Amino acid sequence: MTCEFISGGVTAAAGFLAGTACAAIKKKDKRDIAVVYSTVPAAAAGVFTLNLVKAAPVLVSMKRVAGGRAQAVVVNSGNANACNGEQGMRDALAMAAEAAGVLGIPEEYVLVASTGVIGQKMPMDRVLPGIREAAGRVSAGGGHLAAQAIMTTDTYPKEAAVRLELGGKTVTVGGMAKGSGMIHPNMATLLCFFTTDAAISPACLGQALKYAVDRSFNMITVDGDTSTNDMAVILANGLAGNEPIEGGGPDYEAFRDALGEVCTRLAVAVARDGEGATRLIQVEVLNAATEEDARLAARAVAGSSLVKAAVFGRDANWGRVICAAGYSGASFDPEKVDIFLGDVQVARDGGSLDFSEERALEVLGGDTVRIVLDFKTGSCHATAWGCDLSYDYVKINAAYRT
Repeated sequence: MTCEFISGGVTAAAGFLAGTACAAIKKKDKRDIAVVYSTVPAAAAGVFTLNLVKAAPVLVSMKRVAGGRAQAVVVNSGNANACNGEQGMRDALAMAAEAAGVLGIPEEYVLVASTGVIGQKMPMDRVLPGIREAAGRVSAGGGHLAAQAIMTTDTYPKEAAVRLELGGKTVTVGGMAKGSGMIHPNMATLLCFFTTDAAISPACLGQALKYAVDRSFNMITVDGDTSTNDMAVILANGLAGNEPIEGGGPDYEAFRDALGEVCTRLAVAVARDGEGATRLIQVEVLNAATEEDARLAARAVAGSSLVKAAVFGRDANWGRVICAAGYSGASFDPEKVDIFLGDVQVARDGGSLDFSEERALEVLGGDTVRIVLDFKTGSCHATAWGCDLSYDYVKINAAYRT
């Protein structure tokens, strides 16, 4: 089965609404509160940061997702509500309660997410009225504004949606994400919210989400920092009317792959929008002995500060590429590796060869720089995405709070 991309994002699927508000958490005139709501209770699943330091909203949402049901998500940007102790937990619970009261649903059916500066108290005198406003104006047309409201240093909103047929029924999967800095997900300040009108059990939904995230969001990196607030959650309300997916099979695989398409598009958008980035880096490892070897190597190359700096400087320094693969933990024979920058082969069997520096310079000046490593030891492959490391990354993060 195949799926097609359609316009829309987190409210593309039937029965999902979104509302936003300006609560002056970030700036006075910027949307910074979003509420996403399903008109009926939904199956829920999520993956969350593996950072030992977890923000209060992550802890709340982890507990609630474990129950397998949810109906809404309330999100704020501008403040991470991380490292705020018991007060942070009270504030996260109060955010959920406020949204639940307006929407008329149980508090435990509301998930919470926050993104922004770590270690600052939540301005609840502005947050709660903002939630009331956002929850009170949810609509099917609110998805695009919601994608804007969750941004921090992002330069543009990130949303995607696909449509597919399952058992003769049209199913939609949509989503939105935010992320630009502190991006090195290890999920099993990146936030992703997915919605679908598919009928699917919480267990299958969780399996599909983990599979998709492992091959998309867990394969991107901007700066090597794993946030305290990373989460990806999905709600499935079943309004498409398909035969419920309760286990493996063609319908499950089709749904899983469609979700993967949405995840990959959003993940690449996050990598492309890395703080200060001028180019997207796509690293492909081919013919590895195992998928894990391919994933380890691809992610290490994409995350190497030296590789990222070389791409920014348009320097065809392939030694940095093989060096990063070598410390990645992947198993391969260094004397078999071929390396390409776009269509230019810059190394053969782990050694140098003559190549056109002029053509390599052109490749490195493109909007997307493709780096390929052929291990020539098996049949497995993986792709990772990152961005170059520019002077502006330092400028942005040297004054993030101010």
